[in-house]
Parts: sequence; C-alpha cells; structure tokens
Amino acid sequence: MNIALWIIQGLAAIGFVYSGWLKTFQYKKAKESWGWVSDVSKGFVLFIGFVELLGAVGLVLPQATNIATVWTPIAATGLSAIVIFGAIFHITRKEYREIGVNIVFLVFTLFIAIFRF
Repeated sequence: MNIALWIIQGLAAIGFVYSGWLKTFQYKKAKESWGWVSDVSKGFVLFIGFVELLGAVGLVLPQATNIATVWTPIAATGLSAIVIFGAIFHITRKEYREIGVNIVFLVFTLFIAIFRF
C-alpha cells in the first residue's frame, strides 16, 4: 500500500505543481489555456496557484523527510477542498469537460488523506 500511496502522491504533486506553476508564474499562459482565468481576478488566480504549489510540497516533503508526517494528509485534505470548490465553479459555468480532471484529483487527494491519516 505504501508504494501505491507514493505513486499517487507523486502523480498528484506533479499535477498540482503544473497547475499551480501556470497560475502563479505564467499567468498569461494560464489565461490562454483556461477560459475561466479571464473571468476572475488575477489575485485570486495567483492565490489558487500558490495554494496548489504549497499543497504539492505538503503531499511529498513531510513523508519523504519523515518529519511532521501528519502534514501530508492535511495537505491532501486541503487540496481536496480546492478541487471540490473548483468542480462546483466549473459546474456553475457549465464547463463539464473540466470536471473530469477535478474528479481524478479528488480521488487522488482523498486516497492520500484517508490512507495517510
């Protein structure tokens, strides 16, 4: 089970780093890639990106260093909330294609949270 958790943690971290990096450091590219970015404030997009980057670090670093390992499931729980709110946002905008990604990352983060607690 530990190997499966590490694989899921790695995949989730990569996904959140990619998404967070675009939102935080490549705003123009994020705006071109995702239509919703144009409809919310830049500060909000940067905030979401920063939280995703911080969460990605939290998914891996505590377990990898064996220091304060409780932060890994806490990070996963926080990212689950971000993903749920993102899915609700996409539903209200009728962006149903986007929800598939939310579901995949919700499954990843819930799996991590449940089995790392």
